[in-house]
Amino acid sequence: MTTAFDPIELAGIPLANRIVMAPMTRNRATAEGVPTPSMVAYYTQRASAGLIITEATQTEVVGRGYPLTPGLHTADQVAGWRRVTDSVHAAGGRIFAQLWHGGRIGHPVLLPDGLEPVGPSAVKAAGQGFTQNGPTDFVTPRELTDEEIRATVDGFAAAARNAIEAGFDGVEIHGANGYLIHQFLAPNANRRTDAWGGSDEARARFAIEVVKAVAGAVGAHRTGLRLSPGNPFNDIDEPAPEATYTALIEAVAPLGLAYLHTCDVTDLELLARLRKRFDGPFLLNPATEGRPTGPEELSLVERGEADLLAYGALFIANPDLPRRLAAGGPFNTPDRDGFYGGDDRGYLDYPALDDEN
Repeated sequence: MTTAFDPIELAGIPLANRIVMAPMTRNRATAEGVPTPSMVAYYTQRASAGLIITEATQTEVVGRGYPLTPGLHTADQVAGWRRVTDSVHAAGGRIFAQLWHGGRIGHPVLLPDGLEPVGPSAVKAAGQGFTQNGPTDFVTPRELTDEEIRATVDGFAAAARNAIEAGFDGVEIHGANGYLIHQFLAPNANRRTDAWGGSDEARARFAIEVVKAVAGAVGAHRTGLRLSPGNPFNDIDEPAPEATYTALIEAVAPLGLAYLHTCDVTDLELLARLRKRFDGPFLLNPATEGRPTGPEELSLVERGEADLLAYGALFIANPDLPRRLAAGGPFNTPDRDGFYGGDDRGYLDYPALDDEN
């Protein structure tokens, strides 16, 4: 029987176990999007994960959706991430960069003068985002032109090349949780009637083009894709997502991607049908109502429902999480006050088991 503690290869990349650190925004980069020494320590503490997936990392400056998030579009950012990857590798870990564009989830105060958030259509998201000025109403994004869409695709590929230059083992394309790629997939955010919208297949086109561009830039074996069909986060409404996601997965499955990562999907029957169309490794970040993913979910690997399992909040609080899961605990409790921004409290000060004895 396969367990979450068994090794696995992702298209030739050996992982020590199947327990993955999920991508989680922590807002600890500099104002210029450069990783800090604290970020080096944070990721290195968690190098016993089979795979670390970084926090969302913007592919270009207009893609920033929150304050103090890192990027992969300047030389200083690449150098900062190199310090992270070198340290993680020295500790025996593997690490992918999550490539992200916030799209309409952002605000002009987060961007250089003259820039404004962009999206597939000029449709404002309901709700508020987080800025250095506190919670702030979302604004109506500027609709991307066809030429700008193609340039945005190129931006993902350029960021992927920068990630490999920075020493990452691979990249994950963030196509979930209401950000730009998800906005193109969702009919309430994408109201275009050109080649990038208007039908299930056309709404999938942007995601497909991004995946092909990134895979072409760094190799499909170093490219993962994260999706969350039907997830309403960030004012996404997908009343009938199956056709769009089927078109997407069928188009990218033949490429031989490193993995498909799904998160917070509550329609498990849809998830099972979509998974059948992707024959590569399947990484699951399960929806667990009202609690973090925990030891109860280890059986998903044993039952063959996932090849790898992603842990979020529990990995924040337990830097040695694979060891704790193998031992059945105990587990530190996540301090939500330290999740987003601040100093090293709630970031670097969670003890490992050895520190507690």
